[in-house]
Amino acid sequence: MAGRAQPVKPTLGVSAAALVAALILAALAAVALRAEPGRGLGPSDWAALKFTLTQACLSALISVALAIPLARALARRRFYGRSALIALLGAPFILPVIVAILGLLQVFGRSGWINTALEALGLPAVSIYGLHGVVLAHVFFNLPLATRLILQGWQAIPAERFRLAAQLNLSSTAMFRLIEWPMLARAMPSALATVFAICLTSFAVALSLGGGPKATTIELAIYQAFRFDFDLGRAAMLSALQIALTATAGLMALRLARGEGFGAGLDRPVQRWDGDTVAARGLDTLCIVLSALFLLLPLGAIIGAGLANLLSLPEVIFRAALTSILVAIVSTVILLLLALPMAMAIATGRGTLVELSGILGLAASPLVIGTGLFIILRPVTNPADWALPVTALVNAISALPFALRILVPNTRDEVARYGRLALSLDMAGAPFVWRVLLPRLRPQIGFAAGLAAALSMGDLGVIAFFAGPDFATLPLQTYRLMGAYKMDAAAGAALLLLILSFGAFWALDRGGRWHAEV
Repeated sequence: MAGRAQPVKPTLGVSAAALVAALILAALAAVALRAEPGRGLGPSDWAALKFTLTQACLSALISVALAIPLARALARRRFYGRSALIALLGAPFILPVIVAILGLLQVFGRSGWINTALEALGLPAVSIYGLHGVVLAHVFFNLPLATRLILQGWQAIPAERFRLAAQLNLSSTAMFRLIEWPMLARAMPSALATVFAICLTSFAVALSLGGGPKATTIELAIYQAFRFDFDLGRAAMLSALQIALTATAGLMALRLARGEGFGAGLDRPVQRWDGDTVAARGLDTLCIVLSALFLLLPLGAIIGAGLANLLSLPEVIFRAALTSILVAIVSTVILLLLALPMAMAIATGRGTLVELSGILGLAASPLVIGTGLFIILRPVTNPADWALPVTALVNAISALPFALRILVPNTRDEVARYGRLALSLDMAGAPFVWRVLLPRLRPQIGFAAGLAAALSMGDLGVIAFFAGPDFATLPLQTYRLMGAYKMDAAAGAALLLLILSFGAFWALDRGGRWHAEV
């Protein structure tokens, strides 16, 4: 494809990729130059590194260990609402972190449902703060992701393998050893590395449920060095360490994602005769019910607590909500202006460096990029004056790798399918993009825009760096209410944030698919 004329030119995409790479590399260079040479890690820094690796390892192991029986149950059971439950497994990805944390506090907090029940039974209360609270929150977010990754492995096994196993009268144990375990041996390392990489950069969870000397992640230590001590040298040094960790974990996840499959089948419906026993049905049902309760109870707690306070929220909450909407709109526009030309450049077959630039944001967390931008802006202006555009820009760059994964496959297919016809009709360039490509990419554009808007709406990261006392997005204002122990108002704000995030995703995703077949 790269050796012949193309209906779209890669020039604009290359320029967008160069802009993204320059911004990220400039931020990383500012961090590296600000780090003081010869300054080593102190005891608190080593403690933060140890806690970061410990919680990420535990979160990944527990998430994947729980995901295996759940994915197996979903793979071999057909029941009413199964499709809705599988779709629900994707919800935590766009769920605002602060909303989920508040929901977990409603269930597992000091005055939550679990401790209320323990108190009624005369048992000691449990605390959600510290290592176990951080791991609990990470499992809540990553169990659905790990389940989806492993479920794809089960769905990729051709139905003929299970039919042959049934004809050979293999036991459930033998079927697991010969068919399912080889799949898990390929899928588990990738899932573990992916969850591990995500947990390394989870700032809001550690900010809300950790924070003590023994429960501080590297990103939280960066925030503390920056916000409380204003020690830019230490913040830069910790940012460099965070870059090394996330880059290593990201490369590990990409490397482990490769592997040979089971080969093609005849696309017959999968039938699982090994799951017809009473014990198998009971075990699968138990896994599905417990997992659904674990995911739905915090959301139900937020909805229940927030409804009573939604209409009585103070004016500052609605101002913060308008700020979040504005940030989400700007971030989504920036994302599309970057992602669409980059996807077109990649689709021409000449965009290897463009694709590499697109995933560059995974090597540096938003907090690290925010640190670098603060260092760049501080000598020439007040960084707080740039809180909104910087937050929107960093949110767009953070969502760019996911948007490219959504847009590139279909863009490549459409260019390959209609490229020669467009060239023969002298419809290259802008006419091809506007009349052919963009209309046929509407569902993917809507999905990518909805994902970017939802992620930006619920982000609690860079804004914590740049926001002044009189400026806040809705997630930051919700966190401030939690810190002031105004839990009723925080619950109402969290419900409003939940409505805005899922509403933005639904509206944009639905809008992209509306009459897209025409």
